Amino acid sequence: MTNGRIGAMTAALALFGAVSVSAQTEVTFTRDVESILQRSCQGCHRPGQMGPMSLVTYEDVRPWARAVREKVVGRVMPPWHLDKTVGIRQFENDTSLSDAEIDIVARWVDAGAPRGNAADAPPPVNWPAEDVWRLAERYGREPDLVVASDPWTQAAEGQDQWWQPVVPTGLTEDRWITGMEVRPSMGGGRRVTHHSVVYLQQEEQAGDHTPAVDVPGRGSYLTEFAVGKIGDVFRENTGKLLKADSRIAFDNHYHSVGEELTSYTEVGIWLHEKGYVPKYRVFGRALGVQQSMATLDIPPGKVTTHHAYVPLTLPARLENYQPHMHVRGKSMSMEAIYPDGRVEMLNHVGNFDFNWHVNYVYTDDSAPVLPAGTIIHLTAVHDNTAANRANPDPTQWVGWGQRSYDDMYHAHVNMTYLTEEDYDAIVADRRARRTSDDD
Repeated sequence: MTNGRIGAMTAALALFGAVSVSAQTEVTFTRDVESILQRSCQGCHRPGQMGPMSLVTYEDVRPWARAVREKVVGRVMPPWHLDKTVGIRQFENDTSLSDAEIDIVARWVDAGAPRGNAADAPPPVNWPAEDVWRLAERYGREPDLVVASDPWTQAAEGQDQWWQPVVPTGLTEDRWITGMEVRPSMGGGRRVTHHSVVYLQQEEQAGDHTPAVDVPGRGSYLTEFAVGKIGDVFRENTGKLLKADSRIAFDNHYHSVGEELTSYTEVGIWLHEKGYVPKYRVFGRALGVQQSMATLDIPPGKVTTHHAYVPLTLPARLENYQPHMHVRGKSMSMEAIYPDGRVEMLNHVGNFDFNWHVNYVYTDDSAPVLPAGTIIHLTAVHDNTAANRANPDPTQWVGWGQRSYDDMYHAHVNMTYLTEEDYDAIVADRRARRTSDDD
């Protein structure tokens, strides 16, 4: 038996033992629950963030204990809508709760939500302030480049609005991006900003692959801000190319909140050092968006299924999966149809929730690596019936549109294109490691 398997068994036994002991003793906030909230809840549920209440201290949590139990047991919170029974299951940013953690929260509430001994509490998390760049700590510096959209004033009442300014980056030479973060402005910007999609406009020389123009007139998908996503961090030896004289095209979606507010969106960009060229170039794609624009048709009172097919002309590694639909969106799967006809389910989001745009980021070892000739197949299901509680009007015929009450479907995916030699090497390395683990 390998050391890896021994370690895995030891960890599993330790977890089983911890759960068994916990089941026989009183569950307390300080010893058992607080660390769960720190890892999976406080990112949103703290002052200044989008959560409707703070879950930082015992005093914050206690009045909401039964509501917390309901949402956790129902797997509504934390928002992680991926079906864990199929497809890839390892993600860098997995905030979902295990069955054991859900049981701990439920038993804590059922026991009367006891505080416990203060000495058992984990150290508090030093969360960044709202007005700082969250990725600055990761990179050890502020963004190397900040591009801001022109401001927009959203009326206190009225329909949703889209503000689509195009702003030069100001770069005079080509540079490579290692990370990006998008944030609405302070002073109410987060309140009126539903989301902000950021596109890249730049002139590219024809070659084996150039960035796709995902939305005609806007450009190639770069990144976005939405509830559940703030940007992207690229793996070692990878990056996105930002060319001299490039432009950022913003697609800012604003909604009224009963008060007139002015907002703008900033993109913070961390760059590799000058002269550095990564081995792999990452391309942002909004997979299926043009097929969605051309074919989406949702009759009143119906549940509909639509498909998009995206061929790969080069080998590629998919870095993440982020399905996007609107209020009638119900589920979306992403499959790989291999050149030999084999079909593999990569991931299925079976309980899509438009309130949360969760970006499922694969680990280094789990990111799917696909050969040239593979077809990525998206299957999107929309529910335009009265049974959909989020449906504003099941009597309406719905087509593609930007308003939340219209609909769409596509998947935001960062793709790293590979050479045939690199593809073969990655596949061989993974196969060898699986064989070693089995031994």
